[in-house]
Amino acid sequence: MKKLWDISPPVDASSPVFPGDTPYTQQWAATLSEACPVNVSAITLSPHVGAHADAPLHYDAQGAAVGALDLTPFLGHCRVIHAIDAAPLITVVHLQHALADVPPRVLVRTCRQFPLTQFDPQLTAFHPDTVQHLADLGVQLIGIDSASIDPADSKPLPSHQVIRQRGLRVLENLLLDDVPEGDYELIALPLKLMTADASPVRAVLREL
Repeated sequence: MKKLWDISPPVDASSPVFPGDTPYTQQWAATLSEACPVNVSAITLSPHVGAHADAPLHYDAQGAAVGALDLTPFLGHCRVIHAIDAAPLITVVHLQHALADVPPRVLVRTCRQFPLTQFDPQLTAFHPDTVQHLADLGVQLIGIDSASIDPADSKPLPSHQVIRQRGLRVLENLLLDDVPEGDYELIALPLKLMTADASPVRAVLREL
């Protein structure tokens, strides 16, 4: 049986969120009792909590919602590349050792240890030139183990704009602590949320 790596961080009330975003909360609408045969909960959260896929609508007023996206970029051959301590920005130099014959999906590990309970305002992001270079190589999806492909305090969001211009897809908040560099099958399908700017994903890697 092929080995699986679960690269989705746990989602609960302690999950970090971007400052000002909506954290995870859960209430019980019904609970098991003599009068009720089931537990039923209601959850509230930003679609950017935990591992998630951004939709073009997140950074483009005319962009597609996440439920309208083609699923092809979120499923298939990918490469995990380590760029630990590349902060503040991942450059091509940090990735160059692993870009020969690169597959259409690239996930980059930057953290020594993923911040499971606290937002990192100094998160490592992509330099926009790096995103352009990956697009030139035929990459269709990029992923990262931080909360954004742009710095936390960025307003122009240059890497998001490259994603918009080049038609790439993006995964953020991936838990890559235990994943060796190398090639895998990525499975990280967004929910069919027809008006949302992002979607949680249960992201996994499977050995080829």
